[in-house]
Amino acid sequence: MIWYPYEQMKTMKEPYKIFDAEGVYLYTEDQKLIDSVSSWWCMIHGYKHPELTAAIKEQADKFCHVMLGGLTHDPVEKLSQKLQEFLPGDLDYCFFSDSGSVGVEVSLKMALQYNTNQGRKRPLVLALEHAYHGDTFKAMEVGDDEDYHFAFDKKESVIHIPTEIPALEEVFEKYHDQLNCFIVEPLLQGAGGMQMYDISFLKRARELCTQYDVLLIFDEVATGFGRTGNRFVADLVLPDILVLGKALTGGYIGHAVTVANHKVFQAFYSDDDRHALMHGPTFMGNPLACAVALKGIEIFERDNYMEKIHRIEEISHREMDGFTDPRIKEIRIMGGCTCVEVHDGKTLEGFQQFAYEHGVFSRPFLNYMYTMMPYVIQEKELVQIFDVMKEWFRK
Repeated sequence: MIWYPYEQMKTMKEPYKIFDAEGVYLYTEDQKLIDSVSSWWCMIHGYKHPELTAAIKEQADKFCHVMLGGLTHDPVEKLSQKLQEFLPGDLDYCFFSDSGSVGVEVSLKMALQYNTNQGRKRPLVLALEHAYHGDTFKAMEVGDDEDYHFAFDKKESVIHIPTEIPALEEVFEKYHDQLNCFIVEPLLQGAGGMQMYDISFLKRARELCTQYDVLLIFDEVATGFGRTGNRFVADLVLPDILVLGKALTGGYIGHAVTVANHKVFQAFYSDDDRHALMHGPTFMGNPLACAVALKGIEIFERDNYMEKIHRIEEISHREMDGFTDPRIKEIRIMGGCTCVEVHDGKTLEGFQQFAYEHGVFSRPFLNYMYTMMPYVIQEKELVQIFDVMKEWFRK
């Protein structure tokens, strides 16, 4: 029996069974659905992209996996080189893993050991209110959403602050010599409710982290590859460690990478074996994942995805700006994300089935109806998503 995610198995409704998928569409036995959430935000190229499928097949004909312990291979070497060129600043050192949550765990482990290797004891992590960084244990600890993490009631080594500069400055003044890192979802907080905030907060965070030698970690598992309307938020403010996942492989296979700058890497580069990073996921650098990631980045650049994303944002504003209903608290739009927050979550009960019947797959949660569409979506398909969202409030 399948144990489904984020569900009370005793009361959950039957999930929609998918028989095929292509482009932005999912196919059930009786319906053709626009996937408005890109399968948890990862399928930026859509489904059944021929070049991505071919990249996996071509690599599978050679070998599907070898460990990185004592071995290496062309796909992981080429992807590392490509990321070094593709990412900003001196984010040059790639540590691969098999999921975004594990990538976050690696980043937090790096930050703690970065200080330990230099003989400093800095036990605290700074994070944001409404943070979500994944469901593994340390990722839950730095998260701040009781709906996901209510079972994790002890967070003694983490401080959470709002995205307000006075709160940021106050916590650095008080705890700067105890902080090993500040981890954020930059500009857009996903599972915490599609919360959006200003770049000025991150710029000030960078200044304070530099001043006090606190590592700045950007969790761009969800925000990377254009979701905020920026290629990476790291292009605007440079972190010390960057975590990528989801769209890294276009959603075709699970993989993630934690990318460190030179300062971080040098703290581990030593004649002392105890200074090594003792971490090694079995499937890190998986050749299939690396091959499809390389092809996905090539397509992202070649087909000018940033132009597609800017057009998506324009259409989103055109269709949703000014739409009002007494039940709506706020509509937020950023890049390839639109969120309709309602006052009462009961307002959205039944919306998923309503959307299904109108040709859209949606997955609202709590008080949030949202879309994070594939970037290959056409205007008429995007408008259909927004029409369904608006029709729910008009019916």
